[in-house]
Amino acid sequence: MLVEAKALTIRRGSETQLSAVDFHIKAGEIVTVLGPNGSGKSTLMRALLGILPPSSGEVRRAPGLVIGYVPQKLAVDHNLPMTVRRFLSLPKRVSDAEAMAALARTGVDAGLAQRQMSALSGGQLQRVLLARALLAKPQLLVLDEATQGLDQPGEAAFYRLIAEIRAETGAAVLMVSHDLHVVMAASDRVVCLNGHVCCEGTPRVVSNAPEYRALFGLGTQGALALYRHEHDHGHDHSHAHDGALLPATHIHGPGCNHGHAHNA
Repeated sequence: MLVEAKALTIRRGSETQLSAVDFHIKAGEIVTVLGPNGSGKSTLMRALLGILPPSSGEVRRAPGLVIGYVPQKLAVDHNLPMTVRRFLSLPKRVSDAEAMAALARTGVDAGLAQRQMSALSGGQLQRVLLARALLAKPQLLVLDEATQGLDQPGEAAFYRLIAEIRAETGAAVLMVSHDLHVVMAASDRVVCLNGHVCCEGTPRVVSNAPEYRALFGLGTQGALALYRHEHDHGHDHSHAHDGALLPATHIHGPGCNHGHAHNA
């Protein structure tokens, strides 16, 4: 087990942000954490990474665990000169060969190495951030809403790239998203969070349903009608072969307050 949480509770003042959360991720596994805004996803991630101490419960990490982190965005000061190549050597210098190999693996054109970070598009920036995370040769890759701001084709392409990297490197991947309708078909498990774990299981793939195509043409409000879940049940799920994003199916149970659409 790379990371494991048992009965993890996080409080800030009188507010309980996470309540009795059990979570684990194993080597080579892809786990997607889904939930609306304010559901505690980022709090869980920070607790798992050791940034935020538990109020009660515990978090265990494998000794010497190497983690690569891709944030949802990076604020770059336009007045601060910082090329892509220089950014890849922060905080630890890497060779030109290593830097260019990482950029190539994440689909970044070699010509962008000398471009200013502030001049990158949203998609280019996310791939550069991923390249930098991969340079550490992580055992666990953490993506905190890393596709926020990308359009749907860009989002799907980014997720396919993550699935390919997992297959090549064997690194575990922890995905965090606020879009309830976005699920990686390649995910081994999906955890639905809303202050507590509402449900957990493998994504159910609806590969031939018209709703699948509608997912890419509708906003969250339309797609959420397809996303239902039920507590304490097993899942019999298959995986898509194209690595695309598919809706999961679940039925709401007591205690889950995320049945309404949330604007992204």
